[in-house]
Amino acid sequence: MIEDAAPSTTGAAAQPETRARPVRAGGARPSLGERSVAAVGALTALFLGLPVVALVARAILDGSLATSVTSRVVLDALALSLVTTAVSLVLSVVFGLPLAFVLARRSFRGKGWVEAIVDLPIVLPPSVAGLALLIVFGRRGLFGDAFEVLGIAIPFTTIAVILAQTFVSAPFFIRSARTGIASVDRDLEDAARVDGASERQLLRLITVPLASTALAAGLVMTWARSLGEFGATIMFAGNVEGRTRTLPLVVYGEFQAGHLDSSVAAAAILVLAAFAVLLAVRVLHWGRVLDARGIG
Repeated sequence: MIEDAAPSTTGAAAQPETRARPVRAGGARPSLGERSVAAVGALTALFLGLPVVALVARAILDGSLATSVTSRVVLDALALSLVTTAVSLVLSVVFGLPLAFVLARRSFRGKGWVEAIVDLPIVLPPSVAGLALLIVFGRRGLFGDAFEVLGIAIPFTTIAVILAQTFVSAPFFIRSARTGIASVDRDLEDAARVDGASERQLLRLITVPLASTALAAGLVMTWARSLGEFGATIMFAGNVEGRTRTLPLVVYGEFQAGHLDSSVAAAAILVLAAFAVLLAVRVLHWGRVLDARGIG
């Protein structure tokens, strides 16, 4: 009697032993660790969001926001903020875009130092930034004598507000623009040159349109940073109503004077403006560009 032989594996490829990964069913309860992480995350979000929500809610519910919107002090400060931030935004683009292009396309000795200098206003305490501007542009500053000869006074004027806003906000545009320009495919630009495009046409028709998402993100964040600027402004430009008193300074001034409702209302206006900017960034999918500002 011939016994049955075990199946032979000769000639057959040996199958590696695989271990199935445990897959949690859709209705399975999260583990204790996951619940702990979620709880910490919820507490952190609550800590970050609750004070701001409470501020805006108070301004709306007690009517101070509606009242302050028609207040001359608030309206003057809001108008000054809008004008000065618009001018500082133009300056950031006019002087920041060429620098962003150089940082994105050129390699030179000391480039790392230049990049560090560009980033420095972002991390400086605002009061330090204001003091530094005063040391350079003040009456007794580095260029004080030259300005005095020309009859120009910068500190505690609207010009000082614009310079302070530009100093602290321009790095946001420069870094974002640099990221966008560096991401443009150089082969497309070379092809345009072969077709006879000038460097100006190249910049206007190829580079800027392809980097437009990063440029727009930089513009929005630069304007938002200018709108919220306080420390450098009060150190360098002071708090003169109608001339240097922007909306953030109204928040401070009204609080110092004991007018809490007016201070809360002015702060709520700034919060709503900042929230609108951040919402626009997310809705228009600019967040990825902003996250990549510091790369490279």
